[in-house]
Amino acid sequence: MPLNLSLPRNLRPVLAPAAILLAAGLALAAGPALPPSLSGLKSLGPFLVLLLGTAMGVWFNRGRAFIGLASLLAAFAGYSLALEFGAASFAARAVFAAAAILVPLNFLLALVFPERGVSHHFNYRWLMLAVAEILFVAWIASAGRSSVSGTAWQDLIEHWLFRSPPTPLLGRLLFAAAFIAAAARARPRGPATETRPLDIGHAAALVAFFIACEWADAPGAFGAFVMAAGVILLVSLLQESHRLAFRDELTGLPSRRALEERLHGLGPVHAIAMLDVDHFKKFNDTHGHDIGDQVLRLVGSRLARTTGGGTAYRYGGEEFCLLFPELRLAAALPLVETLRADIAAYQMAVRRDDRPKDPEAGTRLRHLRSPEKTLSVTVSIGIAEPDEQGTTPAEVLRAADRALYRAKEAGRNRVSR
Repeated sequence: MPLNLSLPRNLRPVLAPAAILLAAGLALAAGPALPPSLSGLKSLGPFLVLLLGTAMGVWFNRGRAFIGLASLLAAFAGYSLALEFGAASFAARAVFAAAAILVPLNFLLALVFPERGVSHHFNYRWLMLAVAEILFVAWIASAGRSSVSGTAWQDLIEHWLFRSPPTPLLGRLLFAAAFIAAAARARPRGPATETRPLDIGHAAALVAFFIACEWADAPGAFGAFVMAAGVILLVSLLQESHRLAFRDELTGLPSRRALEERLHGLGPVHAIAMLDVDHFKKFNDTHGHDIGDQVLRLVGSRLARTTGGGTAYRYGGEEFCLLFPELRLAAALPLVETLRADIAAYQMAVRRDDRPKDPEAGTRLRHLRSPEKTLSVTVSIGIAEPDEQGTTPAEVLRAADRALYRAKEAGRNRVSR
């Protein structure tokens, strides 16, 4: 019987951040044992990771990740410079308090506003904000050393709202708000969707930086966990680029490229089904492309619930593929037939113009009012397994495609083998 991998699949997005946080803690514990040749990693490591991550944020045009990484870089660089005056100096305490407040604030602002990339119609307000924050913190940190800043900030930094370390109360409140915003974005929006690595990365990076602030008095802790926050966002950027390459954005299903890679690893026992939405072009022309997209999302969400160890893929256009890596055709056939009947029986409510974009909010609203129009859709399916005429997965896929055309020629809304 095929193994149920749903639990590991649900946990997969948090495994990398959890491993990085654990590695940071272990590296901190082993810090004194590092050889002198590697001691420079404690200071240079965070700079290199954050610089690389910031550059990749620009390269991939990911505004939220860029703002997070740039904020962490500025915070680490500013605090490192301020420590030259002594950890107990006003400059170090002021920069630390500012970093613990401004970094989660920047994360929160980036998470609240829509993702529009690093450069949106040459709108560089984020750059103006960053320069303003740096100048403001430098002005405060120079209190008592410059006639321009005066000494009033020295009294203000002792206020219970800003006193640190550990993290000042205002910083903790902002950390909580930013983490809630990140967790809300990281929540899956439907059965056919999965958590995006960058959404998890933002939440985990906030956790890492919060630990850095709380343990700032421990030798090397601030740098170790700031570096961990940077690594988390850097890895999340790479995972996100992989997800975009191998995941269909409309349906949330793995893409054809993911299917082609999976085919290479199949054993001698497997079944492949090709599925096509009946009369989709006519459906699209009659009701519009928005409704057509709604149909594809509906079919994708139903296929995502495939049982028996099967995996659904968006093959292209209105075509989908179902892969059963350890089932013979006789065992996969009733599963495919159940899917076909489930899709045919479902009455799809046509999305109103005022229907919320959030799937859960739309589902709740659907229970409160009747839809203006409902539509039904059917699919034709062809299924095949290795036999004398074709033993390789590619040959089985072509056999399933031929069976699909036989299902269409026989009247559609049926399964053919």
